Amino acid sequence: MKEFKFVNRTSELQTLEKLYNQPGFQIVPIYGRRRVGKTRLVKEFIKNKKAIYFLSDSIPQMQQLKNLGQSVGEFFNDVILMQNGFTSWDQFFVYIKEKAQSQRIILVIDEFPYLVIANSVIATIFQKGIDEYLKQTELFLLLMGSSIGMMEKEVLHYKAPLYGRRTASIEVKEMNLLSIHEMFPDKSFSDIIRLYAIFGTIPAYLEKINQRKDVFSIINESILEKYSFLYNEVDFILREEFREPHNYFVILKSIALGKHKLSEIVNNTGFEKTMVSRYLDILRSLHIIRKEIPITEKNPEKSKGIYKLYDQYFNFWFKFIFPNRRWIELGQTDIVLKKIKEEFEHHVSSVFEDACIELCYSLMKKNIMQFTRIGSWWSKTDQIDIVALDDSSNTIWFGECKWSTKKVGTNIYYDLLKKSHNIYYYPVNQKNKYILFSKSGFTSDMIMIAKTNDVLLVDINEILDFIT
Repeated sequence: MKEFKFVNRTSELQTLEKLYNQPGFQIVPIYGRRRVGKTRLVKEFIKNKKAIYFLSDSIPQMQQLKNLGQSVGEFFNDVILMQNGFTSWDQFFVYIKEKAQSQRIILVIDEFPYLVIANSVIATIFQKGIDEYLKQTELFLLLMGSSIGMMEKEVLHYKAPLYGRRTASIEVKEMNLLSIHEMFPDKSFSDIIRLYAIFGTIPAYLEKINQRKDVFSIINESILEKYSFLYNEVDFILREEFREPHNYFVILKSIALGKHKLSEIVNNTGFEKTMVSRYLDILRSLHIIRKEIPITEKNPEKSKGIYKLYDQYFNFWFKFIFPNRRWIELGQTDIVLKKIKEEFEHHVSSVFEDACIELCYSLMKKNIMQFTRIGSWWSKTDQIDIVALDDSSNTIWFGECKWSTKKVGTNIYYDLLKKSHNIYYYPVNQKNKYILFSKSGFTSDMIMIAKTNDVLLVDINEILDFIT
């Protein structure tokens, strides 16, 4: 398997370096969903630095202390500690205080939530340890966690024991779309979008891909094989967050199948409205789903909005894998693959809008367009894929995203023009601009109109000409 280079974490590394170079004790929680690249980021950061890396596990506390002591003992070449480990948290704090009194040492505790599982008051123990032992040292402590719910409760929430002790916190999010191109520079950008529609931009998923294979061979080998890493991935992640995940699975499947409004989810699942609302709030708090509202909405808290899955792989899994697991378990993967092939391009078209919004940020970096915020817009009768608002110039960008084998013609532009005339967001001197994204290019008439009307045309397979 090809070794992929480290990509896309420039700002996170810069933040860590800046904090590291500040004197005194530092504690930085680093959190984000599983497989997003937290460990890879930290290992890149600690290269050529004095650093102890400890990965906690779902084992009893005394074994955790012993293993931690062995990791610390190996770093300091302390044979007795390597053999015996720590026997208490006080012993650990006293030892680290002595060693980090006058030298900068990084201590990484990966999967901190496992320490919480082993001891429910561990955050309070660390709070006391910091106050009594570590506060006056040069220790740079990184607490990492994939369970966002537990990290929120124990570290990040303002009522959490460690909230007031943290120097900063870093949420590691998915990479940007162009990172997939960095990993697979030989693939066309259309194929990059197809990979995005399956795996999102989670590095641990993308690294499993054999880039010499076509997209359906990749799906067959990486996902439909029931013993593969990705087949049970979503199940595994959700069962770590929820003791009784069944109802969450039903709701997430409903959203993946296109039921985005609260009323649609209620009707599709058969659950009570109050129950669905409560579950949706929990899923939002864990960054599993997101609530979208029309970008021009000036009272967003009062908007009903629509719900979508944050993660493209979750979206793909709940749409194609979860409803068909019986066939996969029976070894009938050809039946599932046939269904995926029949619906795949339609699936890609449904997430193409998300990809185009990401590409707009790349266009902004190149000063091709400017905006303050970006999203979608819809009313009871109309919908516009992209609406980007620039408060500094009272400019609105209106955009459409077409994943089709046909070239985009003037009919798409004139329809967008008509819909845009119904939106008056800026009361004075509003300026409208237009952008069209296409998988298959544009007709000659559309190209001619674009030149005379200052319409930005973006052919996906030529996107690199715009942004590199």
